[in-house]
This record gives sequence, C-alpha cells and structure tokens, in this order.
Amino acid sequence: MTASAQLPRRCWVEIDLAALERNLKLIRASLPPHIKYVAVVKADAYGHGLPQVAARLMHAGADLFAVANIAEAVALRELSTDWPVLLLSPVLPDEDRYLAEHDLAATVSSAGEVARFDAVGRATGKPVAVHLKIDTGMGRLGVWHEQARGVYEQIRAAKGVRLAGVFTHFSSADEDPAFTEEQRRVFLAALAGFPDFDAAGLYIHADNSAGLETTPGRSVFNAVRVGLLQFGILPHPHSLLARVHAEPVFSFHTRVGLVKELPAGTGISYGRTFTLNRPSTVAILTAGYGDGIARACSNRAHVLIHGQRCPVLGRVTMDQTIVDITGVKEPVNCGDAVVLVGRQGAGEISISEFSEWADSIPWETLCSVTKRVPRLYRTALGV
Repeated sequence: MTASAQLPRRCWVEIDLAALERNLKLIRASLPPHIKYVAVVKADAYGHGLPQVAARLMHAGADLFAVANIAEAVALRELSTDWPVLLLSPVLPDEDRYLAEHDLAATVSSAGEVARFDAVGRATGKPVAVHLKIDTGMGRLGVWHEQARGVYEQIRAAKGVRLAGVFTHFSSADEDPAFTEEQRRVFLAALAGFPDFDAAGLYIHADNSAGLETTPGRSVFNAVRVGLLQFGILPHPHSLLARVHAEPVFSFHTRVGLVKELPAGTGISYGRTFTLNRPSTVAILTAGYGDGIARACSNRAHVLIHGQRCPVLGRVTMDQTIVDITGVKEPVNCGDAVVLVGRQGAGEISISEFSEWADSIPWETLCSVTKRVPRLYRTALGV
C-alpha cells in the first residue's frame, strides 16, 4: 500500500459491488430467457472502475462486454480471455492488429472498415469478429440503413471477417417513443432485406436501459445493452425495466474542513454571488470542482450533513464548497462526513438530482468525478 493510500480521505466515492451483482440478477430475471446481457462498461465503467466492475459482472454472469476503445478492451482481456468484447467506437487503422491479437469484436459502419478487418483476418489466419451497425436515424456510427445490404453482403463474402452481431442505436429512447419505434421499424426492415439472413448465433441488439421494449417470444432481438441501470440508475421511467428496483451502486462523499460563524450581509465565495441575509453558521467542505462538484451547483445544490439537507452557498471553488448549516440540529464539527450523492440517515440525494443541479445528466456526472477522488469498493454480497 502506498503512503498516499493510507492518508485520511477528504473526498471519496464508494462503489457497492454487491449491489451491482444484485442489480444484474434482478435485470436478468426481468428479461425474457433468450435475451443476452450486454454489459456496457465504457469510460472506466461510467467512472465506477473498469477492472472491479467487470470482474464482478463476470462473476454474476454477463454475456458480453461493450467498451469504447482498444485500451478498455485490453484491460478486460487482462481480466479474462473468455468473454466476448465489443468495441462500440470506430477502430483506428493503427489499432486493427489488436482485434485479432486480443480476439475483439469491432463495430462496422462502412465498406472500408470491412476491407481493413478482412485484411487483418487473412494475415493472421483468424477471422475478425464484427457487429454490423445500422444507422436508423442517430446520424453517428453505422452504415445508413438504405446502404446496409451492400455492407452486409461484403461481410458475408469476406474470408477474414466473421459476422457476430447486428445492431442499431436509438437517439431518443427516453424522449421520443414514436421516433424510437420508427427506428426499430427501419432496423427490422433492413434485416428483412438481407439475403439469406439468419440471426442464429448472432447478437441482435437495439435496446438499452432507457429504451427496452424487446418483445418476448420469436422477436429477432436477443440481446440488450445495459449501462446505467446496472448501476442502479433508471434512465427512463417508461422502460420495460422500470419495474426493476435496482439499488444505487455509487455514492459520493466529502468532509467538513471548517465551521465558522458569519454575520448577515457577508458575501460568500468568489464573485460574492450570495449574500447572507441573517447571521449564519457555515461549513467549508473539503471538495470542489477539482473533485467533481460542478460549478453549476453553485447556489443550487444541497448536501447531507447528519442526514439533513444543507444548501450550497456561493460559487463552488476548485477545492472547497461552502454550505449553510445554520438549521442542522446536531453539532457539526471539523471532520464530519458529508454526502454529496447517496444516503445519510433518513436523507438521500440521488445522482439524477445532483445532475440536475449541475446542468448535466447522470452519465456525465459519473464520468466527471476526477482522478484525485479515490474509489472504495464494498464487496460483501449480503441479502
């Protein structure tokens, strides 16, 4: 253990891996039996820690892992060579050789990519697995649906490429169900236009935590990409999985660094954007935007101290945040624990609420907690 790891913590994140495992099992139990679980663990598992999260999801029985880039994929391969891994982002030409070297599946959006990957597969004698992505209206990755047949036929003809899946990406699953349904229709129509298409043995996926409407039975869809929901965050209340009562995995903590009394009329923090209208007791917290408390939280957010909500006063600074503790019933002392996201006593601040204060979304909030904030992992499964 390094010397820094033994120092008292001023700001930290707790990751409940036991809750993560329980969430996976709840989600899987809510899915039709034929639906495979694609665990999305890009961006350091949404800031939760890729090695720790992926190892627990492997233990819990995820079917496939989806990441953003080669570095994340190689980190997974250091944990295990057994699980299929899909790269969701484009592969750069100087990264092509790693697909065969680490047995990774690439997302294909163009004929040029098929030709590149085919060359790698031929040179190594090991066909490169690919998932054909069809652009049904997202306008980002994927071959436009009207040209998808040509790329599909090219994949089928290539000796150095192996089709492992076909998928699309919904642009507005949490906002526009009508357009989502249109994207689904376009995707299915594209598949129907593929000659001799057989979904057996392939991952066919379109749905994620926010847009899951996969039809049980004989639906061609046989996989769902799960990101936020496995971490206990429901992206869309009308999703099929809204009934899954997943537990929060992430909580964000800091401490009180100083308690002081200030008179009415005192301006608070840089720019004096808040002025006390009464004599007040304030606490200076040992975390700021250098840790992941966005400046947009200034004069908007609350924290929990002794289970009570305390408003943020003035601008959030790089290393410190000021809060009003005048109404806290119990004495507040230097060193006391403060919850930024999570539960304390009877109080709770959700990641969604914190994200609203930050003018952000949970995805961004989780990825914005900085490297100087240590992640502490709770592993006991419990009940």
